[in-house]
Amino acid sequence: MKVIDHIAKAKKSLFSFEILPPLRGHDIKDIFYTLDPLMEFNPPFIDVTYHREEFIYVEKENGLLQKKTISRRPGTVGICAAIMNKYGIDAVPHLICGGFNRQMTENALIDLNFLGIDNVLVLRGDPLRSEKSFFAKKDGHQYAVELVRQVQDLNRGKYLDKTFEQKNAPLFDFCIGVAGYPEKHLEAPNIESDLFFLKKKIEAGANYIVTQMFFDNKKFFSFVKRCRSEGIYVPIIPGIKPISSKKQLKSLPSCFYLNIPNELVKEIEKVQDKKIVSSIGIEWAIHQSKELKNSGVEVIHYYTMDKPENIYKIVQAIY
Repeated sequence: MKVIDHIAKAKKSLFSFEILPPLRGHDIKDIFYTLDPLMEFNPPFIDVTYHREEFIYVEKENGLLQKKTISRRPGTVGICAAIMNKYGIDAVPHLICGGFNRQMTENALIDLNFLGIDNVLVLRGDPLRSEKSFFAKKDGHQYAVELVRQVQDLNRGKYLDKTFEQKNAPLFDFCIGVAGYPEKHLEAPNIESDLFFLKKKIEAGANYIVTQMFFDNKKFFSFVKRCRSEGIYVPIIPGIKPISSKKQLKSLPSCFYLNIPNELVKEIEKVQDKKIVSSIGIEWAIHQSKELKNSGVEVIHYYTMDKPENIYKIVQAIY
């Protein structure tokens, strides 16, 4: 079922969450360990992130360096299939620009359609660690809006190879999610510019928005108000992540464009015990979630980041 159909059918706020594929060499049991406890709360859909390739250099016998491509967290498509098979709920794979050309993207979408997957979350993705800026693969997409258009083209029966259209190939029907940034994207010059390009993604065919994490609900409510004033009327799903360590007070703002409220920072800074830090983060997320739920949001989306036990405690308190 499509995400927007889950939302339309719901009589109360839903909850969803996002998982990371396990590191290379681990197996599906790691995923089930994350998911099993959370199934108690009947999530309608689960997001599975996609992690693009990385490059390392391996020294050869002659002393020269050989560039080698690796993927540290492979298996997004297979994990989606396993989730749907084991739990009977919808999986939402992330689809990114980085590392894909248009033909690879079309092939991936065909595979997802074969599996009966109805939803994709379309993202540009991060630049390679070795690159200061994002660079698209040759004949790939530089921006998420271009990727949205390709998914919509397939939804309309438009293939890269025109001969398929002549054979009356079946239409796809993907529901398309995109990312929104309550405090603006890291690379955007200002919030107005960010909203301009977000609207372009909606006009290109995106059906709903999932936001980047935030720790101040006022930022989310302001973002929704701005979106509505710009004519963006699709569902906007808030993304929540509990802080679980002191180092995240620095790492999260440096990796993402977000602010952590001073009240939360002070509470965390004055304790040393890691478990207490985690408890503070969980309580903050519970407070955020209660306020968001009371405001009538359709879904609250949680970023597990390999910490399912923290999400369990939050959802148990809310749902």
